[in-house]
Amino acid sequence: MENLNKKRLVVAFDIDDTLILPSVATGLSRDTPNYENIAIYKWFQAQGAYMIIWSGGGIDYAKTWADKLGLMASEFRVKQKYDDVDLVFDDCDVTLGKVNVKTKRLNNQISREEWNKNKTG
Repeated sequence: MENLNKKRLVVAFDIDDTLILPSVATGLSRDTPNYENIAIYKWFQAQGAYMIIWSGGGIDYAKTWADKLGLMASEFRVKQKYDDVDLVFDDCDVTLGKVNVKTKRLNNQISREEWNKNKTG
């Protein structure tokens, strides 16, 4: 039987509106780091969790932003449901992990539709 104390917690963070604040939401000229959620990411990482950074925009998009933010990840993935993910942080109502935490979304009333069409890493 596996020793549950040795199993690493698998934690996934989304990019858009979770690890970064899109320019359309802040009114700034470029996307900016979401320091509150980055601090949470770093806390779980310091506890030894297996850290995943993912995005619906793909693995390359997730890697580009992780590099810009100075975040190290155990793995990069496309955002979707995986059976091995214990905890998910996302700005949307999702059921992608065993436990899903909806993060605060800045200026939610502002549409991201146009920004999503033109975003770059």
